[in-house]
Amino acid sequence: MRKPLIAGNWKMNTDSGSAAELAYGIAARADEFTSAELLVCPPSPYLALVRDAIGDAAVGLGAQNMYHEPSGAFTGEVSAAMLADIGAQYVILGHSERRHVFGESDEEVNKKTFAAYAANLRPIVCVGELLAEREAGKTAEVIRRQFEGSLASISEQQIRSTVIAYEPVWAIGTGKVATVEQAEEVHADLRKQLAACYNTSVAQTVRILYGGSVKPDNAAQLLGQANIDGALIGGASLKPDDFLAIAAAGVATVQA
Repeated sequence: MRKPLIAGNWKMNTDSGSAAELAYGIAARADEFTSAELLVCPPSPYLALVRDAIGDAAVGLGAQNMYHEPSGAFTGEVSAAMLADIGAQYVILGHSERRHVFGESDEEVNKKTFAAYAANLRPIVCVGELLAEREAGKTAEVIRRQFEGSLASISEQQIRSTVIAYEPVWAIGTGKVATVEQAEEVHADLRKQLAACYNTSVAQTVRILYGGSVKPDNAAQLLGQANIDGALIGGASLKPDDFLAIAAAGVATVQA
């Protein structure tokens, strides 16, 4: 069974005090959720602070973005090696806000993914459709294009250390959420794509998360689906009780 991954994307929120408080609150109860993997992704300026607040607790540390070059004259950017050096284990790549607010392409996400592997970071590669694309019946087409472009030329060994996150853009921060059936359908299609591009073993190994207004009151239904292996959580990750309630739903799927 794939171990659920419950990842909190704090986005551009918190200050040093609230980031530490949030990390302490999650770390203090982490040993209650060992059947799931917990991960927090704070803003880059607070990565070291959050790392120290987590301490030895069973909570992973992830970054929200990075640049694909290892070093150089790229003012304002952060490299994969820098993230690894400060203690990050994961990095979110291709989040819808990076794609649609900052114009990142599948090609750029692909370059970043390779850079993450080179620094021994585990990428969480995001895919998802706009509302207009879903209403036009193009969801499968969009997801396939993003999957193929963002993960182009990735080896079997590399894909096994990769996490994929499906996040319908229209359900992020809107309070809307894909129905359980809609979410599971896309996750099942992604698993079929993994099997077609690699093999059945890979398809059954790679974790696929759902992201898009995940909350304690809908987590159990979503995480109870056969092909949904955890959650990439935005707003609800900013409150320890909400984040850990979602983690509890992930643990329940393992124990069921």
